[in-house]
Amino acid sequence: MLSATYKISPDWMAYAEGQTRARKDFTHIDYYEVKGGIGYNYIKNHQLFAGLGRYGTYESKKISQEEFRLWLQYTFTQRFGRLKLDHRARAEHRFFYASQTGDHTEANRYRYRLSATLPLNKSKVEGETFFVNAFEELFFGSREPNFKRNRTFAGFGYQFNNSLSATTGYMFQREFAEKGNENYHFMYFSLNFTFDSSDDERSIPMVD
Repeated sequence: MLSATYKISPDWMAYAEGQTRARKDFTHIDYYEVKGGIGYNYIKNHQLFAGLGRYGTYESKKISQEEFRLWLQYTFTQRFGRLKLDHRARAEHRFFYASQTGDHTEANRYRYRLSATLPLNKSKVEGETFFVNAFEELFFGSREPNFKRNRTFAGFGYQFNNSLSATTGYMFQREFAEKGNENYHFMYFSLNFTFDSSDDERSIPMVD
């Protein structure tokens, strides 16, 4: 995963992200997403974000489903000593196109994620800091089954300087469906670029 954050002003920022993954264990890449948006820190520790993205799923190396997504998001940040917690709530409207059948469908989805970040060798995440990160995310929909998915991540990272950080770890994902649940396992790696020389953590969103 590659992401870039550009700080427009002390309160406004732009974000862009691209990522690929294999949905099955030890298989070729069969999914991608490209997304971005605008965030606004209206008061300290509170951020609003509006985003859009394009998502593609492949079957037998051919595109099987395309998705265009719009979402609104709110993030609340708490600090307990060195520990940083991010509570993120997101509402999505999704437009699907099944290229093999020509069907167009739409759906709403709602997500909540609790993320924890702890610096290991400094009091906060800044240049030359090792840190650990974990999160749990729940996905809900307006159609049965209403509980759609849960996603769990645990990993560690390194903040090289004010402009670059890297994170790696393991992510578990469970899909809930009436026909039966499915489990997925991912090894995760990301590079995150921030175009901002100020020391202002609230300008960096938890978007992915």
